[in-house]
Amino acid sequence: MTRVAAIDCGTNSIRLLVADADPQTGELVDLDRRMTIVRLGQGVDRTGRLAPEALERTFAACREYAAVIKEFGAERVRFVATSASRDAENRDEFVQGILDILGVEPEVITGDQEAEFSFTGATKELHSGGDYLVVDIGGGSTEFVVGSEHVRAARSVDVGCVRMTERHHPGDPATPEQIAAIRADVEAALDEAERTVPLREPRTLVGLAGSVTTVAAIALDLPAYDSTAIHHARISYDEVKRVTDRLLASTHEERTAIPVLHPGRVDVIAAGALVLLSVMDRTGASEVVVSEHDILDGIAWSIA
Repeated sequence: MTRVAAIDCGTNSIRLLVADADPQTGELVDLDRRMTIVRLGQGVDRTGRLAPEALERTFAACREYAAVIKEFGAERVRFVATSASRDAENRDEFVQGILDILGVEPEVITGDQEAEFSFTGATKELHSGGDYLVVDIGGGSTEFVVGSEHVRAARSVDVGCVRMTERHHPGDPATPEQIAAIRADVEAALDEAERTVPLREPRTLVGLAGSVTTVAAIALDLPAYDSTAIHHARISYDEVKRVTDRLLASTHEERTAIPVLHPGRVDVIAAGALVLLSVMDRTGASEVVVSEHDILDGIAWSIA
């Protein structure tokens, strides 16, 4: 067993996994898994820069994570940063802050690397055979990956729950015009992805990240977030459509009252759900297999 710490810093959230990994058996045993909404990508689509308050929220989470890593005595640490920090003009400020707090330099990875990690994390435990389409809906980007044991094709496109919310400002509830505008952006991104990735070929759709797990939790009508119930749940197209329609038609207060909805996702979940529904429409998928294991687990395996 190798004790590793993986950190995934996205546009909306930052997550930590401390785990014991056994490459011989393919087993990854969680010791600590946590998530903090930091909204690092706040305004970056508009300004091209990481906001000072967004950086401070991210650094505060990293100080907490540094204490956890020290407590468990992880032998190896890897910090991977995705969409928002890849695009920002002031990314050097971000890199130096992380280096000072955690002693490791954040790796601002490419969309292809992101895809490889997501695919490994999502599919390592699945044994359904055939090809998988893994869809990782983040805050700033969405990754599409097709493969069986290894990645065959991958594409990252710039649609995510935060980016779509900030660009189109869906109201409470969203208007038909706002929904159509988000849909148009997502459809254009799917056209772009489909030039590289055969979206309609795989028989198993696997959905990752907070937008997908939250839609699943609402569909399952859970009284509180329960990762055990969500992991490998199969949510039908009809259920995804029902939840998406409900979220788009709801007010801020109505979404806040949903017990499984993290406060940091209240404003962006409707756009995230619409991305998932659009993907299912395009691929003709009758259901989505939801995975709690994703890029974070892939990062852990990469250092094990």
